[in-house]
Amino acid sequence: MPTPHEERPAPEAFLEEARTEARGRGAPGRLKIFLGASPGVGKTFAMLEEARAAQLAGLDVVVALVETHGRAETAALLRTLEQLPRRPVEYRGQALSELDLDALIARRPALALIDELAHTNAPGSRHPKRWQDVLEVLDAGIDVTTTLNIQHIESLNDIVSRITGVRVTETVPDHVLQRADGIELIDLPPDELIKRLKDGKVYVPQQVGRALENFFSRGNLTALRELALRTAASRVDAEMLAYMRANAVSGPWPTQERLLVCVNEAPVAKALVRAGRRMADRARLPWIVATVVTPRHETLPAEARAATLDALRLAETLGAETVTLHAESDAVAELLRFARSRNVSRLMIGRPRGHGTWWRKVAGPLREPVADRLLDAATAFEITVVTDPTPAYRRQTFRGPVTADWRGYGAAAGAVAAASLLAWPVGVWDAIPGGAVSAIYLTAVLVVGAKCGLGPSMAAAVLGSLAYNLLYTEPYYTLAVSNPEDIVSILVFLVGAVFTGTLAGRLKAQVESMRLAQRRTETLYDFARKIASAGKADDVLWAGAYHIAATLDCQSLILMPGPSGALEQVQGHPTIEDLDARAEGAARWAFERNDPAGAGTATLPMSEWLFVPLAAGETMLGVIGVRFRDRSRSLDPETRRLLLAVEDQVAVAVERVRLAEALADARVSGESERLRGALLNSVSHDLRTPLATVIGAVSALAEDSGALSREDRSELAGTALDEARRLDRYVQNLLDMTRLGHGALKPRRAPVELAEIIGRVRADLARTLAFHRLDIALPRDLPMLDVDPVLIGQALTNLIENAAKYAPAGTAITLAARVDGAEAEVRVSDEGPGIPPVDREKVFDLFHRVTEGDGRPAGTGLGLAIVRGLVEAHGGTARAIAGPNGRGATIALRLPLAAPPTDDGT
Repeated sequence: MPTPHEERPAPEAFLEEARTEARGRGAPGRLKIFLGASPGVGKTFAMLEEARAAQLAGLDVVVALVETHGRAETAALLRTLEQLPRRPVEYRGQALSELDLDALIARRPALALIDELAHTNAPGSRHPKRWQDVLEVLDAGIDVTTTLNIQHIESLNDIVSRITGVRVTETVPDHVLQRADGIELIDLPPDELIKRLKDGKVYVPQQVGRALENFFSRGNLTALRELALRTAASRVDAEMLAYMRANAVSGPWPTQERLLVCVNEAPVAKALVRAGRRMADRARLPWIVATVVTPRHETLPAEARAATLDALRLAETLGAETVTLHAESDAVAELLRFARSRNVSRLMIGRPRGHGTWWRKVAGPLREPVADRLLDAATAFEITVVTDPTPAYRRQTFRGPVTADWRGYGAAAGAVAAASLLAWPVGVWDAIPGGAVSAIYLTAVLVVGAKCGLGPSMAAAVLGSLAYNLLYTEPYYTLAVSNPEDIVSILVFLVGAVFTGTLAGRLKAQVESMRLAQRRTETLYDFARKIASAGKADDVLWAGAYHIAATLDCQSLILMPGPSGALEQVQGHPTIEDLDARAEGAARWAFERNDPAGAGTATLPMSEWLFVPLAAGETMLGVIGVRFRDRSRSLDPETRRLLLAVEDQVAVAVERVRLAEALADARVSGESERLRGALLNSVSHDLRTPLATVIGAVSALAEDSGALSREDRSELAGTALDEARRLDRYVQNLLDMTRLGHGALKPRRAPVELAEIIGRVRADLARTLAFHRLDIALPRDLPMLDVDPVLIGQALTNLIENAAKYAPAGTAITLAARVDGAEAEVRVSDEGPGIPPVDREKVFDLFHRVTEGDGRPAGTGLGLAIVRGLVEAHGGTARAIAGPNGRGATIALRLPLAAPPTDDGT
């Protein structure tokens, strides 16, 4: 009977149902594929017949592209449907026609018919493959019906090639079939297909003979037909499993059969796997090999865990799907739950021999009889029991959960002695019931079981019952019992103690297993946090090597290709010497084949090192190697999962770091291109314009033969001087930006009056300020500034020149200052269009120029960036704000004040 947990629908089913409902509400369209074993079975005809019926039912159907291949029946049916004109394509002098994707999406029918899903589009099309066109149509919300032959499925390409001897180059990825909402198989027996071929209903008569001799032989068609039937059956089986999960149906349903082979640490495990392979081959069944890991698994000896691992590894090499299940104690319930969820119909289990020996009968109740319980509980399954007939197996001794740590048994004896001492005053006090004594002994058994495990708790139970009989039953101090009630009390105590010890021992094993899992989770989380914050690939690789070594108690190393392509050691913990030839061969195999190699694998198992590929997607980055300190230790499923989890995280982190470095390089390259463009702009315009003015004025003065008046010559000289000074400022800006970028600009600070700096700036910008009024508002008691007067003068020159450039002629430019604590705030305001709020921080970036507001494109975009750099070199700040009364723009500078002079004048 299914448990309440099994009666709940699977969460994955709800997710799939939600995705299906989302499709119905309008996003992607639905895809239906008519699948056939070969050309000529009638896929296109069946598709057109269904479309015709849908059209008669009122559905908007459009034939986007259908090939008739000269078949009259198909052409007649096609004329009854609306056809979309094809897109003409010219290729190498030939006129071709392809699907008009844009026209189809603009037409937006409810259903589009697109034939031959595996077709390769003509060069110049938007997508190289027609299945990519279909995916775009589906994403546009249009339902699509299409056709496909079995030989065009990517995963079956090699199989079809071996059957027919023909390699098909046009293939469709399997994920396209998985996306399909429906697959309908169009089946035709080989004899009927060959008759259609001879009647000219598949190919033109000239091609029939060659087709019959090659692809369309009876054997080929039979094999392809079986592949098509199996593909359709697997799709139906997947839909049935999805229905069972969604509706909490407790299987198995007698549909497609599956075999589940249940293995554990018993030596019969390998025989089970081989027998399972033979059964699966004979009945042509999909088969699964599963094992259940419980807290007891951690206490098993190394050779027992290795037996399970060897069986799973053998199953993988024989082509089985391997699964490791986890259960707290009930392995049988977990196996049956998994079998029902996968709709398994057959179970194969192993039963050890030798159950007739007396000590196995005694030990039997102490161990979980998995085989017997499966036979009792799995009434809905066909069960095959396999027994290893070899004498070596019959000589196996019982290995129960009793530990061989004698300190635990010493603790059991000590606990019973302590309980006897505590129970002595209780036993001699008649007012206290006799059951209190047994409760004290039961407490001792419980404590021993919780601290030392099952074996010591069993010993404590036996010793406690003997002590109880010896000290507290008449006649005292002997093991004889005279009162029948005492016999019952002793037996009840012994049974209770055994069950109490068993529960306590299991609880201890579960707690230890949970602690181990928690430690692994915490270390994995800590490792993920470290590599997430690592900024260099070396840091990521070192963290990975250290984490693997610390977690798995092993030596670890990471190999990656060097400049010559050979694998080189990039990280290791602890430091690893050169690898031997066997280890190097295993590493190369793992890297080149993207498959584990070395110790514990089927490839180069004599190597002491195990290597697993380090790959990000399909990109091979290198290999990770591990060598266990205990050479007898094997790679159990838990260790393998942990290693693969670390490998995935390291690969993703390395790829992330590499992408970040590539992005940084691209950003630097972009900035370099931007700087080069700005320099070219400066040379071609901002530097060339004043230089042309200087050359023109000087040339006029040099060629003057007395025609120019004294005033004209003075004007030309003044113009040349002003433009030369402007040219000098541009060059100085470029030089200062370079020095700021390299940190080579060191201010020569001294106490200086702000009015003195403004006076020099005003004189330098006399021609620039000819069309503006410069209003200066400085308080009379403004202290001196502790700045470099040349650099701050250059900053103010840039600000005033920038304001004059963008403010309308005839408006005022205001320069004001005030004291704010230990700093002076200097503001330069204009009455121009202003700076939008979103650009007030960006205007200080290199090469940034506002395109709205202060929208003139002139200038290099260096002025305000240099202003901020010069001010920050003095420990000040620069920011852009709105102008007075919300008009224009204001640049506010905060500069340090000079310390006031002391009484002695210093």
